[in-house]
Amino acid sequence: MKKIVAAAILLVVGAQLIAMAAPDRRLVPAMTGVAVACALLMVRWYLVRESVPVREPPSVDDAAESLRRWLSRTETLVSRADSTRTDWDRHLRPMLARQFELATGQRRIRDREGYHATGRMLFGAELWAWVDPENVSRTGDSEPGPGRATLDRILERLELL
Repeated sequence: MKKIVAAAILLVVGAQLIAMAAPDRRLVPAMTGVAVACALLMVRWYLVRESVPVREPPSVDDAAESLRRWLSRTETLVSRADSTRTDWDRHLRPMLARQFELATGQRRIRDREGYHATGRMLFGAELWAWVDPENVSRTGDSEPGPGRATLDRILERLELL
């Protein structure tokens, strides 16, 4: 804004100097008036331009983008079911245990025995071993994960709740 005002003042002063250099002095008020009008229009344009909100580019379909991200995350999680037990323990087991707690209302912190009994009753001993958050293997790098079929059976049991 300061630059525009300085440019406007220079425009008015320059117009007056040019008009004063002319042999006919009757043009001085007219040229000064034109210079002031131009300066005011320039300042007004600057102020209006500042107040107009900058339009954001049209957003891509947010629902489609959200669906693509969800699909990508799901594919990654499913692929971890077929990899090593360490991947299962780090990524799938905490998610499944959290979903189990939310679905049943059982909290491991409150009632440890009730938590494990509910897990064994819902999943069975074989599947509960893959959901139980305390059954993490320290040497799981060489052990294979349970696979997609086990993950599918666990998710089906959670879905029943």
